[in-house]
Amino acid sequence: MIDLSALNLTEVEEQVVFSEEIPKASFAREKLLEEARKAIEAEGKDRKKEISLVVIGHVDAGKSTLMGRMLYELGRVDEKTRMANERGSNKAGKSSFSWAWSLDGTAEERERGITMDIALQSLSTLHRQITILDAPGHKDFIPNMISGASQADCALLVVDAAIGEFEAGFDRGGQTREHILLVRSLGVSQVIVAVNKLDQVQWSKSRYDEICDFLRPFLVQSGFYPSKTKFAPVAAMQGVNLVTMDQEAARELRQWYKGSTLADYLDQLEPPARDIYAPLRIPISNVFKGSSSGAAVSGRLCGGVVQVGESLRVLPGDEIATVKTIEVKEESVPWAVAGMNATLYLISVDPVHLNIGSVLCPPTNLVPLATTFTARIIVFDIQIPITSGASIELFHHSRDVPATVSNLIATLDRASGSIIKKKPRVLTKGTSAEVQVTLRTHSLSGPSVARPIPLESFSVNKDMGRILLRRGGETIGAGEA
Repeated sequence: MIDLSALNLTEVEEQVVFSEEIPKASFAREKLLEEARKAIEAEGKDRKKEISLVVIGHVDAGKSTLMGRMLYELGRVDEKTRMANERGSNKAGKSSFSWAWSLDGTAEERERGITMDIALQSLSTLHRQITILDAPGHKDFIPNMISGASQADCALLVVDAAIGEFEAGFDRGGQTREHILLVRSLGVSQVIVAVNKLDQVQWSKSRYDEICDFLRPFLVQSGFYPSKTKFAPVAAMQGVNLVTMDQEAARELRQWYKGSTLADYLDQLEPPARDIYAPLRIPISNVFKGSSSGAAVSGRLCGGVVQVGESLRVLPGDEIATVKTIEVKEESVPWAVAGMNATLYLISVDPVHLNIGSVLCPPTNLVPLATTFTARIIVFDIQIPITSGASIELFHHSRDVPATVSNLIATLDRASGSIIKKKPRVLTKGTSAEVQVTLRTHSLSGPSVARPIPLESFSVNKDMGRILLRRGGETIGAGEA
């Protein structure tokens, strides 16, 4: 005889279902806008101005090392963590990357000694609270760099002063040139250039001047005003001129450089105007599991305000999610406003419907969806002209989709925007043009109709209207819908 009772086949266990309590919105919309306006006005008076900074530059220019050392100098990385990173990097045979380990946190990044994804950190100067987006410099990870740059207010460009290294970063195929064009195309208007590794050229003033003289005209040509461009000579590994120039190692630099430290320049960055009265738009840049139930998404608010308890539509799709909690710089807050990089913990939504590149917006004011649109673009330094029917990759925030330049409508005067020629046959480098872009399907076996993307006219919302066009691993143009 078999004792079936031991198998618990006869007993049905009661399932306990936990229903998540949906939080209530604390503020009426007018009250919320009033609170947000007061908080923005208080920036610079009662509290530090908040700004987000993307760190860009050619692979191995020392971006992560510079920011890791900067975090340490400003007290964001303690001595215990520094020692642990030093021991770990020595053990891995990568002692020169010990400072970079503060930002390059994954095993693969540490093993390869390169940044692959966007690393998010924050630091505080005397008058600024800065969110750091450490972007990858390697050309294979440009899509991740674009995602980071689309969330930034300002840029820190790190260049390698070593003979041959700066030139390699700036020559065709180097990432210095492409990164400058990308961040400007994505709306960044302030840039600080850190001329790194000057200790490797014996603190040569002539080498520093040569690099600055080379970069200045290119930055102006790319659309950066000279008044919003700053240069600082640094040596990240030794910590020279990051926060101070008091070190013995800075003796030679002090003889000829009388300008500000890098920290002083960061402290002077001005946050752009925040449009809190615009409709709420949150492009999702990351999706991860919430600490308890539900899912969490992060992204930068491209307009409007969001509060705990608010219901949001996820586009594309017809899902509605409720905001359970909001975090800004790892602190729980009741609301967030345009320009902030925030993490939203969502309930009442299946995480399968939350995708990188989707947009959260109010159910009463939806972001438009498009599969075909017209755009004004500037063609970059390309060798093969753009023709009608050309296949491209379209980048919009953290989303990249296959598309076609389906129609060349007209070439335009870059200064006035007036039409020079209708229906041109090709677009060559440096051309400004109006084109029609049509999305393509992702696969041959999938649906024959392309999935629309959330896209707003540039005149309505600048951040939601910027696009980038890439082909064959290089950026060929940028513009606005």
